[in-house]
Amino acid sequence: MYQNYEYELLATLPLAVPHSRMPRKKFEPSANSSERPAVSLKTLARHLDLSTATVSVVLNGARGSAAIPQSTKDRVFAAAEKLKYRPHFVARSLRKQRTFTIGVVVPEVSEGYAALVMSGIENQLLQSGYFYFVASHRHKADLLRECATSLLGRSVDGLIAVDTQWKHRISIPVVSVSGHEEVEGVTNILLDHSAATSIAIEHLVGLGHRNIACIKGQAFSSDTEVRWQSVKKACNKWNAPFDHDLTAQLTGDSSSPEMGYAATRSIISKGKPFTALFAFNDISAIGAIRALREAGLQVPQDVSVVGFDDILSAAFQNPSLTTVRQPLLKMGEIAAELVVRQIEDASRKDPTEAIVLQPELVIRESTGPARLKL
Repeated sequence: MYQNYEYELLATLPLAVPHSRMPRKKFEPSANSSERPAVSLKTLARHLDLSTATVSVVLNGARGSAAIPQSTKDRVFAAAEKLKYRPHFVARSLRKQRTFTIGVVVPEVSEGYAALVMSGIENQLLQSGYFYFVASHRHKADLLRECATSLLGRSVDGLIAVDTQWKHRISIPVVSVSGHEEVEGVTNILLDHSAATSIAIEHLVGLGHRNIACIKGQAFSSDTEVRWQSVKKACNKWNAPFDHDLTAQLTGDSSSPEMGYAATRSIISKGKPFTALFAFNDISAIGAIRALREAGLQVPQDVSVVGFDDILSAAFQNPSLTTVRQPLLKMGEIAAELVVRQIEDASRKDPTEAIVLQPELVIRESTGPARLKL
């Protein structure tokens, strides 16, 4: 299987040695040698009786490849494999004056939000012939600066900041996923949090819930404040009283279910009854369900629970988790597509400063009708 690199090889130059010591001898592989001389793009094109441009377009998956018959594409890839034709990264980089690498900055690499966004980024970059480096800043400002410096030092062509409050102006294209910061030259990929919280609260109210507990995200998360304000508005919109005593904020810098577990125990300890809980994300919702069970409450018979994100394991929890799905893969794919487009056309200025995507409510087993009496 070939990646979308530019298929062209540089000739290998001999080391500089005194003329008298360097006999002029044509290289001929021995009969027992499995090595072959490097095959050039022109050689491959002649073998196929095609132009070098056509072969290059096919192997790179360029936009013009759509007009080339599939039978021709199959011939090109079959010949490239038969002749053991391989891309030469250095040749491509020197010619294009680019490294074909992208820097991706994330808070941490763990199950959930960041992993799904990164999967989308990877899908798109592989199709575009780009590699990527990932740097984690662990929610620390000094590490974030260090990450940026380190990636720029490695000559990345562009940068994608995921769930990171990116405020810096740098000389390469930057796309932010859930950044919520208006920075000149930075395109933001955002979720419509107003719609997301509205469909969650509407669902709970429709099941008869009025006393709804809420878990707020960590202070460092770029989504926390905008989603929290949206939760308050949604409660007002759907006539569900917002009770500060039925709220708790996630603490700590990890994405462990333990954070949601601790927040839910804090809410329970206040002694106020509630029949539903809306968590900041799926990870915290999983911890919340554990805390509710330990308190002798069944989900959803006593308390309905709604998560946020729709991580891969949400459907396999017990009970399976009702959640607000963010199109995380798509957000990553769009971010990668935009940053590559800006790299390859430096004169291009995208007219939009923010691209807003819509959420989807996924109803599973963790929500049900409210009991008439608490």
